[in-house]
Amino acid sequence: MFFFDPMYFVFALPALLLGLWAQMRVRSSFNRYAKVGNRSGMTGATAARHLLDAQGLFNVAVEESRGFLSDHYDPRKKALYLSQDVYRNSSIAAVGIAAHEAGHAIQDQQNYAALGLRTAVVPTAQIGSWLGPILFIVGLFISPQMAWLGVGLFALTTVFTLVTLPVEFNASHRAKQLLVAHGILAGDEMVGVNRVLNAAAMTYVAAAAQSISTLMYYAFILTGMNRE
Repeated sequence: MFFFDPMYFVFALPALLLGLWAQMRVRSSFNRYAKVGNRSGMTGATAARHLLDAQGLFNVAVEESRGFLSDHYDPRKKALYLSQDVYRNSSIAAVGIAAHEAGHAIQDQQNYAALGLRTAVVPTAQIGSWLGPILFIVGLFISPQMAWLGVGLFALTTVFTLVTLPVEFNASHRAKQLLVAHGILAGDEMVGVNRVLNAAAMTYVAAAAQSISTLMYYAFILTGMNRE
Protein backbone atom coordinates (compact mmCIF):
# COMPACT_ATOMS: atom_id res chain seq x y z
CA MET A 1 0.00 0.00 0.00
CA PHE A 2 1.16 3.55 -0.82
CA PHE A 3 0.36 4.74 2.67
CA PHE A 4 2.90 2.33 4.18
CA ASP A 5 5.57 2.69 1.51
CA PRO A 6 8.95 2.20 3.26
CA MET A 7 10.59 4.38 0.60
CA TYR A 8 8.89 7.36 2.17
CA PHE A 9 11.07 6.96 5.23
CA VAL A 10 14.18 6.75 3.06
CA PHE A 11 13.38 10.22 1.76
CA ALA A 12 11.81 11.74 4.86
CA LEU A 13 13.68 10.30 7.84
CA PRO A 14 16.94 12.30 7.53
CA ALA A 15 15.06 15.61 7.31
CA LEU A 16 12.72 14.56 10.11
CA LEU A 17 15.64 13.76 12.40
CA LEU A 18 17.24 17.09 11.49
CA GLY A 19 14.00 18.84 12.42
CA LEU A 20 13.77 17.09 15.78
CA TRP A 21 17.40 17.92 16.53
CA ALA A 22 16.87 21.57 15.55
CA GLN A 23 13.82 21.90 17.81
CA MET A 24 15.68 20.38 20.72
CA ARG A 25 18.60 22.73 20.14
CA VAL A 26 16.31 25.78 20.06
CA ARG A 27 14.63 24.85 23.32
CA SER A 28 17.93 24.03 24.99
CA SER A 29 19.61 27.28 23.88
CA PHE A 30 16.62 29.42 24.74
CA ASN A 31 16.07 27.83 28.15
CA ARG A 32 19.75 28.28 28.99
CA TYR A 33 20.02 31.95 28.04
CA ALA A 34 16.52 32.85 29.19
CA LYS A 35 17.99 32.49 32.68
CA VAL A 36 20.87 34.87 32.01
CA GLY A 37 19.97 38.52 32.49
CA ASN A 38 21.51 41.16 30.23
CA ARG A 39 23.46 43.97 31.82
CA SER A 40 21.45 46.74 30.15
CA GLY A 41 18.33 45.53 31.98
CA MET A 42 16.20 45.91 28.85
CA THR A 43 13.30 43.54 28.31
CA GLY A 44 12.62 42.12 24.89
CA ALA A 45 9.82 44.62 24.37
CA THR A 46 12.01 47.57 25.42
CA ALA A 47 14.88 46.46 23.20
CA ALA A 48 12.60 46.02 20.20
CA ARG A 49 11.03 49.44 20.74
CA HIS A 50 14.46 51.04 21.07
CA LEU A 51 15.74 49.50 17.85
CA LEU A 52 12.59 50.32 15.90
CA ASP A 53 12.58 53.94 17.05
CA ALA A 54 16.26 54.27 16.17
CA GLN A 55 15.32 53.34 12.60
CA GLY A 56 12.38 55.74 12.53
CA LEU A 57 9.84 52.93 12.69
CA PHE A 58 7.58 54.65 15.21
CA ASN A 59 4.50 53.27 13.43
CA VAL A 60 5.47 49.62 14.09
CA ALA A 61 3.72 48.33 17.20
CA VAL A 62 5.32 45.93 19.67
CA GLU A 63 2.68 43.65 21.18
CA GLU A 64 2.62 40.61 23.42
CA SER A 65 1.42 37.29 22.01
CA ARG A 66 0.61 33.89 23.46
CA GLY A 67 2.55 30.69 22.93
CA PHE A 68 6.10 29.50 23.40
CA LEU A 69 8.45 31.29 20.99
CA SER A 70 5.52 32.51 18.91
CA ASP A 71 7.48 35.66 18.05
CA HIS A 72 6.96 37.07 14.57
CA TYR A 73 6.63 40.23 12.52
CA ASP A 74 3.48 40.85 10.51
CA PRO A 75 4.29 43.10 7.52
CA ARG A 76 0.59 43.64 6.79
CA LYS A 77 -0.21 44.99 10.26
CA LYS A 78 3.21 46.58 10.77
CA ALA A 79 3.51 44.95 14.18
CA LEU A 80 5.96 42.84 16.15
CA TYR A 81 4.36 40.08 18.19
CA LEU A 82 6.58 38.85 21.01
CA SER A 83 5.84 35.83 23.17
CA GLN A 84 5.45 36.41 26.89
CA ASP A 85 8.89 34.96 27.68
CA VAL A 86 10.46 37.42 25.26
CA TYR A 87 8.24 40.46 25.76
CA ARG A 88 8.54 40.69 29.55
CA ASN A 89 11.98 39.28 30.31
CA SER A 90 15.36 41.01 30.37
CA SER A 91 17.38 37.94 29.46
CA ILE A 92 19.99 37.63 26.74
CA ALA A 93 17.72 35.21 24.88
CA ALA A 94 14.72 37.55 25.05
CA VAL A 95 16.61 40.56 23.75
CA GLY A 96 18.22 38.51 20.97
CA ILE A 97 14.90 37.20 19.69
CA ALA A 98 13.25 40.61 19.96
CA ALA A 99 16.08 42.15 17.94
CA HIS A 100 15.66 39.43 15.31
CA GLU A 101 12.00 40.35 14.88
CA ALA A 102 12.92 44.03 14.74
CA GLY A 103 15.28 43.02 11.94
CA HIS A 104 12.27 41.83 9.93
CA ALA A 105 10.57 45.20 10.39
CA ILE A 106 13.71 46.93 9.16
CA GLN A 107 13.78 44.58 6.16
CA ASP A 108 10.22 45.67 5.41
CA GLN A 109 11.14 49.33 5.73
CA GLN A 110 14.04 48.90 3.32
CA ASN A 111 12.00 46.79 0.85
CA TYR A 112 14.24 43.78 1.28
CA ALA A 113 13.49 41.73 -1.84
CA ALA A 114 13.45 38.28 -0.22
CA LEU A 115 10.93 39.42 2.42
CA GLY A 116 8.67 40.85 -0.26
CA LEU A 117 8.85 37.62 -2.22
CA ARG A 118 8.10 35.52 0.85
CA THR A 119 5.09 37.68 1.72
CA ALA A 120 3.80 37.37 -1.85
CA VAL A 121 4.20 33.58 -1.85
CA VAL A 122 2.41 33.02 1.48
CA PRO A 123 -1.20 32.70 0.14
CA THR A 124 -0.32 30.21 -2.61
CA ALA A 125 2.05 28.30 -0.34
CA GLN A 126 -0.72 27.89 2.24
CA ILE A 127 -3.03 26.47 -0.43
CA GLY A 128 -0.30 24.23 -1.82
CA SER A 129 0.59 22.81 1.60
CA TRP A 130 -2.84 21.18 2.06
CA LEU A 131 -4.30 20.91 -1.45
CA GLY A 132 -1.12 19.63 -3.09
CA PRO A 133 -0.91 16.35 -1.11
CA ILE A 134 -4.65 15.76 -1.57
CA LEU A 135 -4.47 16.11 -5.34
CA PHE A 136 -1.33 13.97 -5.40
CA ILE A 137 -2.93 11.07 -3.52
CA VAL A 138 -6.24 11.24 -5.42
CA GLY A 139 -4.33 11.54 -8.68
CA LEU A 140 -2.46 8.31 -8.01
CA PHE A 141 -5.79 6.48 -8.35
CA ILE A 142 -7.46 8.67 -10.96
CA SER A 143 -5.06 10.59 -13.16
CA PRO A 144 -1.27 11.08 -13.28
CA GLN A 145 -1.92 14.61 -14.53
CA MET A 146 -3.84 15.41 -11.35
CA ALA A 147 -1.03 13.91 -9.27
CA TRP A 148 1.53 16.10 -11.03
CA LEU A 149 -0.69 19.12 -10.44
CA GLY A 150 -0.57 18.24 -6.74
CA VAL A 151 3.21 18.06 -6.91
CA GLY A 152 3.31 21.48 -8.56
CA LEU A 153 1.12 23.01 -5.87
CA PHE A 154 3.18 21.44 -3.11
CA ALA A 155 6.31 22.81 -4.77
CA LEU A 156 5.04 26.28 -3.88
CA THR A 157 5.45 25.29 -0.23
CA THR A 158 9.03 24.26 -0.96
CA VAL A 159 9.67 27.61 -2.64
CA PHE A 160 8.35 29.35 0.47
CA THR A 161 10.71 27.42 2.77
CA LEU A 162 13.68 28.21 0.51
CA VAL A 163 12.86 31.92 0.27
CA THR A 164 12.48 31.99 4.04
CA LEU A 165 16.14 31.07 4.57
CA PRO A 166 17.76 34.33 3.40
CA VAL A 167 15.03 36.32 5.15
CA GLU A 168 15.73 34.69 8.50
CA PHE A 169 19.51 34.66 8.15
CA ASN A 170 19.54 38.34 7.21
CA ALA A 171 17.26 39.29 10.11
CA SER A 172 19.59 37.53 12.56
CA HIS A 173 22.62 39.24 11.02
CA ARG A 174 20.94 42.63 11.41
CA ALA A 175 19.95 41.82 14.99
CA LYS A 176 23.47 40.93 16.04
CA GLN A 177 24.88 44.12 14.54
CA LEU A 178 22.19 46.36 16.02
CA LEU A 179 22.44 44.97 19.55
CA VAL A 180 26.12 45.84 19.72
CA ALA A 181 25.88 49.11 17.79
CA HIS A 182 23.19 50.46 20.12
CA GLY A 183 24.92 49.24 23.27
CA ILE A 184 22.08 46.96 24.31
CA LEU A 185 24.43 44.00 24.73
CA ALA A 186 28.16 43.81 25.28
CA GLY A 187 30.45 41.69 23.16
CA ASP A 188 30.67 38.84 25.64
CA GLU A 189 26.87 38.69 25.92
CA MET A 190 26.63 38.08 22.18
CA VAL A 191 27.80 34.50 22.67
CA GLY A 192 24.35 33.63 24.01
CA VAL A 193 22.56 35.56 21.26
CA ASN A 194 24.58 33.75 18.61
CA ARG A 195 23.69 30.37 20.03
CA VAL A 196 19.98 31.14 20.33
CA LEU A 197 19.61 32.71 16.87
CA ASN A 198 21.82 30.13 15.15
CA ALA A 199 19.75 27.35 16.70
CA ALA A 200 16.56 29.03 15.51
CA ALA A 201 18.02 29.32 12.01
CA MET A 202 18.49 25.56 11.88
CA THR A 203 14.75 25.03 12.30
CA TYR A 204 14.22 26.86 9.00
CA VAL A 205 16.92 24.77 7.33
CA ALA A 206 15.17 21.65 8.63
CA ALA A 207 11.79 22.86 7.35
CA ALA A 208 13.27 23.40 3.89
CA ALA A 209 14.90 19.96 3.97
CA GLN A 210 11.62 18.32 4.97
CA SER A 211 9.72 20.05 2.18
CA ILE A 212 12.37 19.17 -0.42
CA SER A 213 12.47 15.52 0.67
CA THR A 214 8.68 15.24 0.45
CA LEU A 215 8.69 16.83 -3.00
CA MET A 216 11.40 14.40 -4.13
CA TYR A 217 9.38 11.48 -2.81
CA TYR A 218 6.29 12.58 -4.74
CA ALA A 219 8.35 12.88 -7.94
CA PHE A 220 9.96 9.48 -7.27
CA ILE A 221 6.55 7.82 -6.99
CA LEU A 222 5.21 9.38 -10.19
CA THR A 223 8.31 8.79 -12.30
CA GLY A 224 8.35 5.16 -11.07
CA MET A 225 4.74 4.75 -12.18
CA ASN A 226 5.60 6.20 -15.58
CA ARG A 227 8.45 3.68 -16.00
CA GLU A 228 6.08 0.85 -15.19
